[in-house]
Amino acid sequence: MLNIADARAMGLNPGDRVRVRTRGASLTAILDVTGQMIKQGQVGIFTEAFMHLKEAKSVEISPAPRPASISYIKMLMDRQKLSEDQIRSIVRDIVDNNLSEIELSAYITASYIHNLDPQETEWLTRAMIETGERIYFDKHPVVDKHSIGGVPGNKVSMLVVPIVAASGLLIPKTSSRAITGAGGTADLMEVLAPVEFTADEIKEITETVGGVIAWGGATNIAPADDRLIKAEYALAIDPYSQMLASIMAKKGAVGADAVVVDMPTGPGTKLETPEKARTLAKDLTDLGERLGIRVECAMTFGGSPVGRTVGPALEVREALKMLETGEGPNSLREKSLALAGILLEMGGVAARGEGYRAAEEILTSGKAHRKLMEIIEAQGGDPNIKSEEIQIGEHQKQILSPTNGYVVAFYNKRIIEIARAAGAPADKKAGVIIHKKMGEIVKKGEPLLTICSSTDWELECAVKMCSMRDALEQPPIVVEGMLLERYPTERYPRTI
Repeated sequence: MLNIADARAMGLNPGDRVRVRTRGASLTAILDVTGQMIKQGQVGIFTEAFMHLKEAKSVEISPAPRPASISYIKMLMDRQKLSEDQIRSIVRDIVDNNLSEIELSAYITASYIHNLDPQETEWLTRAMIETGERIYFDKHPVVDKHSIGGVPGNKVSMLVVPIVAASGLLIPKTSSRAITGAGGTADLMEVLAPVEFTADEIKEITETVGGVIAWGGATNIAPADDRLIKAEYALAIDPYSQMLASIMAKKGAVGADAVVVDMPTGPGTKLETPEKARTLAKDLTDLGERLGIRVECAMTFGGSPVGRTVGPALEVREALKMLETGEGPNSLREKSLALAGILLEMGGVAARGEGYRAAEEILTSGKAHRKLMEIIEAQGGDPNIKSEEIQIGEHQKQILSPTNGYVVAFYNKRIIEIARAAGAPADKKAGVIIHKKMGEIVKKGEPLLTICSSTDWELECAVKMCSMRDALEQPPIVVEGMLLERYPTERYPRTI
């Protein structure tokens, strides 16, 4: 940031690129100007850039040329095919922060409107891998799991990772934090242990105990993806080819030989029909083949939450209890064993069709629980933690059924909104306990949900979202016979 007088004297305008140089360091930055915050002769450096220049007492500012990748983005807008070098140039400029927010948004928008072809998507994926850190394991096979997401309570990785690691395979699970959900896998694991590690630390932990559950954002693995995700979130769009590259770049960067992709399918999910799921599955497996990674996709039921809890501590408590006892919600148990079983088959530990049974034996024998405790200890957590010791929000409120009947509809998005209103995922103790799921009998006055929070005001906000007025628009749970709306909405002026 420059004083406006200095900027005018140099012929610079807001949004121009400048080269900032000091002894031993230089970087390209986007210029902003001010009339008051910065005095003439001084330079304001934003935090992200300051990390590269924090030892400098003085810097030299000069105009910088526009990167060539801007013209390549324009080519994409004009539906022209890009070369491998041109795509690599765009990704490199994204990683080096050479593109402004507007230019990055233009790239995301162009990718959304004009999808990349399979060859361009492969080049994009390889560029995203090559511009970040990579992990090379000495032992193989290395397997991994990814979920398309969109279903609340998807705590499956907390079971899949220890089951697979207990079988002798390596599974370096780098996961995300929640952006629009109530808890990403990294948010859940953070209840039990630290999740921020370098790529070298992830390699060491995985080779020592067989698996890790870490936050991918703390590494420099496929760093372009983190900037792209932020831009996509702001625009509320998800370019198809970018999504494919995002998934496979992170798996390629951790050295995965085989990957299973969980694809929740059904109304309210990202994949509302089996046809959409099959199209994505084909494109993912084809991209995996181009990259030398074996990919299998599993279409799973996405019509209601996995298990009966939504929110970090609640989900961890539910998953840990299943590891301790081998018992728990059928949706969580079956999905976890199915996905883990596929990885056991892909990794050569179990024969085709025998993976589920092998995964079940590892779970029920206690091997998976012991393995998770090893992983927790290796990541700096308490290896003696028990499910009942995990604290949940002390402020709680039950949402009761207004009538007798069966649960006939479940709205995932509404459940997530309620959990987030209660404070999740920032408040690890906040979330929702689900007492009744699809097809279950409920009596008037019985609890449908319990909302938990660490603060009374956030609990009150979440409870208000379950009021009848909001529920008429989209209730979290619908019970057969439940009054949804009444006409006329205004009262009669007088009684008859």
